Amino acid sequence: MRLFYDNDGCTKTQPEKLSYSSYMQGKLIVFEGTEGSGKTTQIQLLYQWFRCWTDRVALTREPGGTPLGQKLRQILLADSSIRGMTELLLYESDRAHHVEELIKPQLASGTIVLCDRFTDSTVAYQGYGRGLSLRKIEQLNEMATSGLQSDLTLWLDLDVEVGLFRTRQRGPSDRMEQADLEFHRRVYRGFAQLAKEQDRIIRVDASGSQSLVQAHIQTIITEYLTKWQII
Repeated sequence: MRLFYDNDGCTKTQPEKLSYSSYMQGKLIVFEGTEGSGKTTQIQLLYQWFRCWTDRVALTREPGGTPLGQKLRQILLADSSIRGMTELLLYESDRAHHVEELIKPQLASGTIVLCDRFTDSTVAYQGYGRGLSLRKIEQLNEMATSGLQSDLTLWLDLDVEVGLFRTRQRGPSDRMEQADLEFHRRVYRGFAQLAKEQDRIIRVDASGSQSLVQAHIQTIITEYLTKWQII
């Protein structure tokens, strides 16, 4: 599917109608991936696509989706003294606040929530990457979200070294990006394993051009919107 943009910057491939009902629960769509996979760019493009035909969409991220989360994000990505368990608990604290203050209210209002990272990142980075207990992470994720899971997760699959090269091209690296190559390889293996285990996770080949990857994502999203009877 090719993307064609009109003068307003909207693609001509977006759905033409909605079938929202006033009582419909929203949907949580999450973007995941290793560093430099393009997920932040792609989620922003998808948000723009949604905005062409509905205002019932919200864009957020972890960490940093709330004012408190912004402060935690600055600490997590800059403070080199942070170690594994402290890192994990800070991420879960951000998530608990984020879910209660933003995600759940938006879903309750029937909004489609696009979230840049969620629980799978914690499993991949702090579990597979840092080697912390997967069982404890599962328990903390459950506590922080009160059992909330994504309705759909898009895993942007890109070779780790290619992604890290991209991050270096952008400028100074944050604390997570500065971790050694083997750490990032373990994180990748974590995402790959999760994708095998969880039906809600869809792999997206992120090695293509920005427009090609976005076209693939829009195709997947359109299929799920139809499945959810939103269009």
